[in-house]
Order: sequence, then C-alpha cells, then structure tokens
Amino acid sequence: MDEYLVIVESPAKAKTIKRYLGPKYQVKASMGHVRDLPRSQMGVDIEDHYKPRYITIRGKGPVIKDLKSAARKAKKVYLAADPDREGEAIAWHLAHSLDIDDHSECRVVFNEITKPAIKEAFKKPRKINMDLVDAQQARRVLDRLVGYNISPLLWKKVKKGLSAGRVQSVALRMIIERENEIKAFIPEEYWSLVGKFRVGTEIFQAAFYGLDGKKTPLKTKEEVEGVLSRLSDQNFQVQNVQKKERFRNPVLPFITSSLQQEAGRKLNFRARKTMMIAQQLYEGIEIGKQGTTGLITYMRTDSTRISDVAKAEAKAYITDHFGERYLGKSTARPKNAENAQDAHEGIRPTSVLRQPKEIKEYLSNDQYKLYKLIWERFIASQMAPAILDTVRADLVQQGVLFRATGSKVKFQGFMKVYIESSDDKKNADSAPDKDNYLPELEDGMTAVKENTESKQHFTQPPPRYTEASLVKKMEEVGIGRPSTYAPTIDTIQRRNYVTMDAKRFVPTELGEIVLNLIVEFFPEIINIDFTAQMETNLDEVEEGKENWIAIIDNFYKEFSQRLSKAEKEMQSVTVKDEPAGIICEKCGHEMVYKMGRYGKFLACSNFPECRNTKPILKKTGVTCPKCGKGEVVERRSKKHRIFYGCDRYPECDFVSWDKPIQRQCPKCGSYLVEKKVKNGKAVQCPNCEYREEVQ
Repeated sequence: MDEYLVIVESPAKAKTIKRYLGPKYQVKASMGHVRDLPRSQMGVDIEDHYKPRYITIRGKGPVIKDLKSAARKAKKVYLAADPDREGEAIAWHLAHSLDIDDHSECRVVFNEITKPAIKEAFKKPRKINMDLVDAQQARRVLDRLVGYNISPLLWKKVKKGLSAGRVQSVALRMIIERENEIKAFIPEEYWSLVGKFRVGTEIFQAAFYGLDGKKTPLKTKEEVEGVLSRLSDQNFQVQNVQKKERFRNPVLPFITSSLQQEAGRKLNFRARKTMMIAQQLYEGIEIGKQGTTGLITYMRTDSTRISDVAKAEAKAYITDHFGERYLGKSTARPKNAENAQDAHEGIRPTSVLRQPKEIKEYLSNDQYKLYKLIWERFIASQMAPAILDTVRADLVQQGVLFRATGSKVKFQGFMKVYIESSDDKKNADSAPDKDNYLPELEDGMTAVKENTESKQHFTQPPPRYTEASLVKKMEEVGIGRPSTYAPTIDTIQRRNYVTMDAKRFVPTELGEIVLNLIVEFFPEIINIDFTAQMETNLDEVEEGKENWIAIIDNFYKEFSQRLSKAEKEMQSVTVKDEPAGIICEKCGHEMVYKMGRYGKFLACSNFPECRNTKPILKKTGVTCPKCGKGEVVERRSKKHRIFYGCDRYPECDFVSWDKPIQRQCPKCGSYLVEKKVKNGKAVQCPNCEYREEVQ
C-alpha cells in the first residue's frame, strides 16, 4: 500500500504524466467514460426528477476490473481527467464505479501537462465539483429528452436514421436560412471608376469617390459617362492630404473557436481534425531525449487569459530573438467574450523554447502544422503592435472627386511572426492596407490624369458557410460551447442534412424537410435566443447559481405538450424518388434518384425485383487522358473526399486528386490539372514543373 494510483482518460496522457510523478505513482487510463446512458433507450426517469440511469459502457468491464484491482492496492486514488465539465463527469463516474468517496480530495486538475503544473496540481487535490458534474448531466439529459423524443417521430414520419438535437438543429437552421438568403438575393448593378494619375514621373491610382464633396455611388454606365463628361482637361488639384500613423494591435491567443477557424483557413483542417490533433499535442508526444512531452495547454477553452509564467518566458524569447522594440508593452488583461467561462488559459505552447522547427522531426506533418500555428499565434500575441504609415488624398476637378489611399508598414511588430487569416479570400493571409503606392503628395499640387477604367459589377449574395465561418457564427450567437462545435458540425453532415460544395455547406432536401417539421412543431428547439439562453442556464448550474433539475423541468413541461401535439398532428412526409432519365442496363426499367445515408444515388425503379444501384457521377466534359475514350467524372472516396476518374472504370483505371482540364502541357505533352492553392487556383502539369497562375 505504498503506491498511489492516478487515473486519466488516455494511454498517451498516462505515459506523459508518469514521467513527472516518479516510481511511487502508478498511472492508468480509463479510455474515456466508463459509464453512460444506455444507447437503446432514453435512460432518463422523468417521473423521478429526471434521474439519469447510468450503465457500464459495453466493453469497459475489463477496464473497470483492472482499475478496481489497482485501486484496492493503492494508498490513495487520484482522478486526473481533463479540466472541464466532461472531465469532471468522467471523474465522478470513475468514483462511483471504483467505490471511491466522491467527497474525498481525490480530484486533481491541470491546464498543461508539464512537470511544474503536475507537481503543483498534486499538492492541491480537491473534491469532485458536483456543480460541474450537474452541468454536464443537465446537458446530457436535455439532449436525451430532445433527441430520443423527436428522432423516433422523424423516423416514423420521414425515414429511419434521422435525428434532431438542440444545437445541431439550430446550426442546420442557420445554414438553410443562409441558403434561402442566397436564393432570394436580387443582384444590383454598380460600377467602379479608377483613374491612373501622374505627379512628375510617378504614376499612382485613385478611385472615383463622389461629386461636389459628397460620396456618390455609380449605378449605371450612363452615370459613369456623366461623371467623365464633367471633366474639362487632364489636370486635377490635390486636396485634403492626410498623413497618419496607424497602429494594428496584436492578435489574442487562440481559444477553441478561433483555433478551429484559423486551422480551417490556413491549414484546410476540418474542425474535428483540428481538435483531434490538438488533443494529441496536449496529451504528449515523444520528443527525443525529453521523452513524452505535452506541447500545448488544454485546447477546450473560451478564455484568452495567459499565466504570468508563460508571459515572462515569451517576453524573454521575444527580447532575445527580435529585440526589445518588438516586445508588447501592455499589461492590461485581454477582455474575454461576455459568455466566456474563463476556466482555463488560452491555448499556447507549454514552452516557447520548444520552437516548431526544432521538434519538427518528432511530429507528424499535421501535428507540426498545428503546433506551429499555435506557437506563432502565442508569440505574436505578446509582441508590439504593427505601425503603418497611411496617406489619403483627394484629387478634384469640376467637382469630380477621386480619392487615393495608400499605406506601408513602418514597423512590423507582431506581423513579423504572424498575420491572422480571413474568410474573405481577398484579405486572407495578406499584410493589411497594401492598397496602392502613393508618391509624396501635398495640398495644391497638380496631378495629371493619364487614363480611366470603368468596370461593371453586381452585388453578391452572402456566402455559404464554411466550417470556420459557421463556428464563428455559433460562437457569436452563443449556441454550443468549445467542446460542441466539432461534433455538431459532424452530426449534421453524417445525417445528410447538409453536403459540402467547394468546402461550403449546402443544405439537402432531407435537411430542409427535417427543419420544416421541427419549426412547425418544436419552434423553441430551433430558436437561437432560446438555445443561447439554455447555454447560459447550464453555465449558471456550473457556477452553482441554478439547480439543474429545475431547469430541465421548466423546459420539459412545455416540450412534452408540443410532443403530444406532434405525435397526433405531424403528417408523414415522403422523400419522392426523382426520375433520372437513364435506363437500367440490367432490366430496362427507368433509373431514379433515391436518398440514402450518404446522399442521393441512382437505383432501378423496378426494386426489389432489380437491385441495380449506381453512384451519381458528375461529368467534367474532359476526355480521359489515359484511354482517350471515356470521360473524366467526379467521384468520392470512402472518406467522401472528391477525386476524378474515368467513367469506363474498371476498364480504365485513370484517377487524379486534382481536376484534369481539356488542355495538354506545352512543355511535355501530358495532361494539365486545376489545383487549388492558397489564393485561388493554378493550372499545372503532374508530370513536369510547368505551372501557370489563374486569377
């Protein structure tokens, strides 16, 4: 009985912690939750104050048996699951399964898996926080009451395999509402007018701003011609020259949502992939002689707060590598979002001295990319603001005003390390305000107009959501929490409520049918304000301000009435098969489009007599470069990744991840492909180094 037992969730985390605790500590993994609500039934006793009925998860019996055996031999058992609601619940379930007194000081928590953090945590064990546990139980019970009541209705009235949930239904609503906005959008014509001007020998650009001192939009070609007709000659007077020094403040350290957004934009990572890799970096990676080492702090957080120790280490690093001028001077604590729980620090490297390039050989390619992103973002957050010299000048003649703006970076500051990306492709990964070079301009100077160029434009509808922009919107309106964004997005895709087109969400017919039924019979489920308020209520349970049973009861009273009404009044909806205009080659009947688990597919209308099915192939109009007979079509891999192949497969086995085009390489004669690059597209040869940029 001279050994202590520590239980964590994963073997990787166990291995890392074991290094710091010494021989008197045995560290074992529970492999996540050991108890949960049953999958085959609701598992909530509504009559007994919504009491959850927990069971041992299938397959966890041997794990619990092993942990019980180790616990009996141990002097003391410590439960060291992750420092959030889910981790607290795992610790509570373990305490019940192993007969540990949950009022004893058996719980240890840490924000990072480093030796100082681990040692400090074990000096201050605490009781299991039942407010945290109750908040997690409340979410779990609430989701069961919604999902296990509405989903069977959808199965009965629409088709099997459907589901509905609090957060997923609101996310689906946002995607469908955006699609409806796009469909209803009426483009409006407008024109731009840009002039090239000369001062001495230097040429620069200025854009038309307005007439007679007022900003004037140009809506038609006639209005453009009217502006130009007012000009009497080529000479414009320079007026209102404004020269300013502008500061751009450094970015804040990552929180969960901003990490998912930026990894999506910069690294093309899905939210789920980002969190999976971040978990690996947090739990520990084998780093040569250093052994298994936790590389980042806990990655489920809504706080940008940083510890004083980490700030001091970053300050020393910045001073040594860039000079004192690059050091951020502000000591003010960054302001978190209103609904932030501030339970943990922002996401940062556990040590800035572990530079990405120095540990690259020990990381997978994806681990390296994400670690580098987190490391650079944190360093940049502790650096000085960037300083930009900006100039604005008006060029006027006959009341016609062109405005020239320009800027240049005077001092890079944090931009020397990191520039935040954007959902706007034009601004993604670019230094700010590099609009136009301007010569030295002074009031009263004459600028000579060299020429003007006018262009017709049309207003564009709001873009469809990407994963990054959907996470951002969910965070803004307050639905979900850091741990829920990725699984929510994953669920609506797996249910085939949405598909991805050019990395943007497109609702399916099935998704619209399901949402319409929920809107009609359960309006509060898809109400954004209601869902956001429920998240606030769950936060108050965590803070000990609210009773979780009262919150659930308040919700369920009205919900149960709506449920009874829906069971009586909801009409069955049939997702009709669409004629495909293709004849089945096996029996001669017409093929139809059917809705399956992974989207639409082709099937024979003579089912079940004929069971012929085919995937829907999207044609590209490009002749197969390998056989010259077939056509290149768009296909999907088992993981639903798009690739291109010959429609004569298996006779022809041509495949390509990049889209072939109907042109040959001028250098080697091979086929060319269209490849997505950071700032758009490029055409290149897969056989040689030939490449051309596409604007």
